[in-house]
Amino acid sequence: METLKTSSDVLFLLLGAILVLAMHAGFAFLELGTVRKKNQVNALVKILADFSVSTIAYFFIGYTIAYGVNFFSGAAALAQKSGYELTRFFFLLTFAAAIPAIISGGIAERAKFRPQLAATFVLTGFVYPFFEGISWNGAYGIQSWLHATFGAEFHDFAGSVVVHAMGGWIALPAVLLLGARHGRYTKDGAVAAHPPSSIPFLALGAWILTVGWFGFNVMSAQTLGKISGLVAVNSLMAMVGGTLAALILGKNDPGFVHNGPLAGLVAVCAGSDLMHPIGALVVGAVAAGIFVGMFTLTQNRWKIDDVLGVWPLHGLCGAWGGIAAGIFGAKALGGLGGVSFLSQLIMTCAGIAVALAGGALVYGTLKAVLGLRLDREEEFNGADLSIHHITATPERDPNW
Repeated sequence: METLKTSSDVLFLLLGAILVLAMHAGFAFLELGTVRKKNQVNALVKILADFSVSTIAYFFIGYTIAYGVNFFSGAAALAQKSGYELTRFFFLLTFAAAIPAIISGGIAERAKFRPQLAATFVLTGFVYPFFEGISWNGAYGIQSWLHATFGAEFHDFAGSVVVHAMGGWIALPAVLLLGARHGRYTKDGAVAAHPPSSIPFLALGAWILTVGWFGFNVMSAQTLGKISGLVAVNSLMAMVGGTLAALILGKNDPGFVHNGPLAGLVAVCAGSDLMHPIGALVVGAVAAGIFVGMFTLTQNRWKIDDVLGVWPLHGLCGAWGGIAAGIFGAKALGGLGGVSFLSQLIMTCAGIAVALAGGALVYGTLKAVLGLRLDREEEFNGADLSIHHITATPERDPNW
């Protein structure tokens, strides 16, 4: 039976949408503080432009694919239930737009601007809504099959897999197809350090994301009557667990410390409404360990130039979160139950498969048709020259 939507529900969800919208400033400042100064303006423009393209793609195509709702009826129809469906679109749009924001951090400093906007349109218009509809709207009967076979549907309350794992695993083919930044890895196998240009900006981005995340998670209830303080406290505990684990394992490195809470929050999204707070603490700490270990491994041993570490942070920690919901959501470990480990595992793997296939298809096609990478001169000067911004050169800027 459908819950009656009230004006209070509209306000509740609108406040959530605003908080998650603010998280996109966090994505921007996190990237801004991590990339070199010559690419800072490019990072800011890219996040804002990606969000705008995502809005168009999701409004006209993506939301319909995921939920079967379109906005081509008259204003009177759209205003029903105090415009709840429109507010729900706004809220879920901010989730969809996180996909290109996540990818942006991985491909930073050497990706062309306009092909990335094209990728954003296809990903938020088609690829992401396809898996979103399966997970959150029961499309294609997959959730019903999981329930009949394993006793419970796939559970992802706030998007560990649907949003974060999807974004991180889509980013991986893009990063690999682009290749490393010039000068990042030398012919003799050495790694050239590209340290963050601004720890304060990086920290600001992490704090904005952390604060907004409580809207991301708590408001995923989508109606005021379903709000749960358990979600808020579990988010808090996962954030703290991630921070402390990153502080210890990252040996006080400020980049790891400020990404630690994000790793914990990525992982707790799926089961934040089910877990005991101690379970959430463990989930967050494990996620930070995954991030610190895999970021170091991908950058230094595997020579994968994922600038912000979005594959470990969102891809791997998001996948861990999906599986962890099936572990720590169980009553045996203090959870509320109603979740199946096998359903979580199967759909997490399915989300990874969709993301890898979609990312490889979209970015592979764009590479063949338009090209993805800046030429050497454009990369040297600081970003895509098709947008006008201030650049820096090694002669003018010692932090180049």
